[in-house]
Amino acid sequence: MRLKLEKKWFAAVGAGICIVFCIVFLNFSLSLKGDLRNLKAQQSELYALKEECLSVKGRIEAVEGKRSLTKVEGIVQAFDEVLRSLGLRQKLKYVKPLGTRKMEGAREEEAEVEIENVSMNETINILYKIENAPTILSIRKASFRTSFENPGVLNITMSIALIVAE
Repeated sequence: MRLKLEKKWFAAVGAGICIVFCIVFLNFSLSLKGDLRNLKAQQSELYALKEECLSVKGRIEAVEGKRSLTKVEGIVQAFDEVLRSLGLRQKLKYVKPLGTRKMEGAREEEAEVEIENVSMNETINILYKIENAPTILSIRKASFRTSFENPGVLNITMSIALIVAE
């Protein structure tokens, strides 16, 4: 009788230990599932950041490629090349250099430019050429006004900058 009681007691203790191990294992399994869910969320965020980083890297390489394409003497020559390529040099009223500013590893030259009697299509072409120029040209501010003589054309005043690596 005592032997039967000990067997039952060992069976009960063994079953209890198995139940405790099952509960611990289930808790551990649920914890790992939560961690996996968090890691998958982080992975998707990292993929999005990777795409953004590659996009920024491509833009930086494009700008750095522009830096070494052509050698220009200054802002006046750089803007003159933009207008000459469009055949609009005769519409240029003035290019007034505003000064040069030193930056870390580069030099920035600013100028104020006024172009008269330009159609809307020519304006778009000028802006496109500035954006895609072989040098780093930046428009700081721009003013577009209709002409008094002919309301169909514009007078453009822009503050532009040329960034040259040193």
